[in-house]
Amino acid sequence: MTKMVNSFEDLIVWQKAHNLVLEVYCLTAGFPAEEKFGLVS
Repeated sequence: MTKMVNSFEDLIVWQKAHNLVLEVYCLTAGFPAEEKFGLVS
């Protein structure tokens, strides 16, 4: 049976990517400002 997708947030690939982004945010939270700028740009 196929699961209905009502939103992009229902997609497993989006959920995994979102979790990765949250992990990166946690890992880089303590970086100096100049290193954060390099990641953002």
